[in-house]
Order: sequence, then structure tokens, then C-alpha cells
Amino acid sequence: MVKVGVLKMGAIGTALLVEYLLDERADREDIEVRVVTSGAKMSPDEAVVAEKLKEFDPDVVIVVSPNAALPGPKAAREAFEGKPVIIISDAPAKKAKDEFVEKGFGYILINADSMIGARREFLDPTEMALFNADVVKVLAATGAFRLVQEAIDKVIDDIKAGKEPELPRVIVTAERAVEAAKFTNPYAKAKAMAAYYIAEKVADIDVKGCFIEQDPNKYIPLVAAAHEMMRVAAIEADRAREIEKGGDNVYRNPHAKDGKILSKTKLMEKPE
Repeated sequence: MVKVGVLKMGAIGTALLVEYLLDERADREDIEVRVVTSGAKMSPDEAVVAEKLKEFDPDVVIVVSPNAALPGPKAAREAFEGKPVIIISDAPAKKAKDEFVEKGFGYILINADSMIGARREFLDPTEMALFNADVVKVLAATGAFRLVQEAIDKVIDDIKAGKEPELPRVIVTAERAVEAAKFTNPYAKAKAMAAYYIAEKVADIDVKGCFIEQDPNKYIPLVAAAHEMMRVAAIEADRAREIEKGGDNVYRNPHAKDGKILSKTKLMEKPE
């Protein structure tokens, strides 16, 4: 039994579902999972939640946050130094990836898991939820979530085998995401890549709207435009999957009870 600890600070799309990617039917018998979270806030003071996760004594720790270069996520992951730690974050964390390697941490940095348009004139709870729903659809349908799932499963398999785990050090680009998705139709693949690229650009516009522009007449349309882009990205990602459905070529890789990753393509097949 491998103990998997998940520590969440702040919100990115991947944080919403990461533990469920490892046990989608709630019947795996080879892992035990515990999740702690600081909620929306991610200051260094919030990193105290790591102490609660230490009580679980995890074999591997997954720390999920926006911009993992910030002091709060840094304090959280360093609380587990000496254990296998996988950092999951977004594009701004790339500036700290050399530090991650120096400390012996693994990382999965997802370019399309873009920041939200956090301006009070625009962002309310409903808009926040809709944005994250669109992000989740993009990351799931393009293959980014599968890449995350398989990278973590590989670490779990290493621990089960009594080996020193080889921690992932991956930047999830559009190309890597669609490779993991295993599209068979070239138009589906192209649409998925388009969705991922659009989602990546959302971050640039939201950074400008949230931190650079100070005139509401400029920043409100910017953050609204970024959210419209994420919505379009989700629509294109959905269309890519629908094309694969039309040819009965959707690749599926469910977990067996022992944690083995099975696979199938045709809807009516049994996974093997």
C-alpha cells in the first residue's frame, strides 16, 4: 500500500481533480490518499497545513498550487524535503524549475492551466466556477490530465516495487498533451492542439489585465476577453473528443484494482 499525500494551496484547474485522476472508480487497493488544503490563500503562513499531512506519513507528496515559485508553495514543499515530492503548477513556476531539481523535487508544469481574471469588477463565484469548468475540459480532453496521471502512477509503481522513484520533470506543452491523448484522427489532434494553445495565451492576457493595466476601462475588457478565450478553448477541446467518438477511437486507460493501468479504444471492448 502506497500512501499518497496531496497538499493544495490556492487554485489551478489541475488541483480540482488530481487525487481523482489516480482512483477514478474509488476501488484501487494499492494506494491510500489524504488531501489537505489551505483553500484559496497561499501565503507562507498557510503552509502550516503541511503539518497536518505529515501526520499521515505519506510515501510520496504532491504539492499543487499556482506559481510554485512563490514563498507559500515553497514553504509547503520544503516541509517534506527528504521525501519524494512532485510539484504540480502552471507556467509561471518555470522560473523555479532549476531550484526544484537542485532540491531533488519532481515537477509537472502545465502551460495551459492558466490564471483566472481576478478583478473584482468581473470575477464573482459563478464566473470563477465557469472558468475552472472550462479549464478542466481543456486539460482533460487534450491529454494533459492523462500525462499527469501516468507520471504520478509511474512514481507509485516505483515505490511499490521498492525502487527509488524516478520523479517526473515535465513541462506539459500542447505537443506533449496531445501525444498522451493518443488521438487517431489528425483533425481531432489539430483541434486539441488549438485548444491547448488558446488556453496557454489566456495567462498572458490575464496577467496584463490583473497586474499591468490599472485603468478599469482597459483591464475589465481584458480579463473578460481571456475568459472568452478559455471558453472557446473548451469548445474546441470538446470537438476534438467528439471527432474521436465518431470513429469509435476514444482511448481509455482505466485503473485495475491493483493499480495497473489498463487500456482500450473501442467502446464495447473490455480494457486489458
